[in-house]
Amino acid sequence: MREAATAEIRPYHHGDLRRALVDAARRILENEGPSALSLRAVAREAGVSPAAPYHHFKDKGELLDAVAHVGWDMLGESMTGAKARAASLGALMTEIGVSYVQFSQQHPALYRVMYDCSRDKDMLPEGMQDNEDSAYCLVRETFRKVAGPDVQEVDIELATVAAWCAAHGLAEMGGFKQFDPLKEGLGGEEAFLRAVLGHLGMFQPSRPA
Repeated sequence: MREAATAEIRPYHHGDLRRALVDAARRILENEGPSALSLRAVAREAGVSPAAPYHHFKDKGELLDAVAHVGWDMLGESMTGAKARAASLGALMTEIGVSYVQFSQQHPALYRVMYDCSRDKDMLPEGMQDNEDSAYCLVRETFRKVAGPDVQEVDIELATVAAWCAAHGLAEMGGFKQFDPLKEGLGGEEAFLRAVLGHLGMFQPSRPA
């Protein structure tokens, strides 16, 4: 008991307290789930005093926003890495979609926090739609390259929304048991994801006449 108390109040030795707290929160999320997350638990995990998190976050909500922001950055990095696997520009959207769903599978608690925080604000994080390094902009710019100069900007935006919603829906539903026979027949989880995303008709954006 005395050792545990000492661990809670030992001096802080990290260079970036805010980042250390966010990383500690991510570890708790991934290892124990959202119900285990609190500012006190994060302080304990980071090896700082219980009061230390309040220098950067007024409450658990602000901490979760910071964790979600890191999650969106990680998703963008994961989706950017899909470029190396794409055999052609046309195949790139499928690769991006696969990386999106796989990210949700590899980091389920973090993925849930990312969208829970967005739902609270009725929007994706600030900068997602105009920061060229963001995951959303990566999807939009890929559509721009595939579609060519004659496609109107509104069609590019609508196709981006459609693709994002499709990947999110697949992330939410891809683990349903009724898809197991399809996965087995197609050769596994990744083959299933590629097949679903390849049947979306993503590269033919259209508008009502």
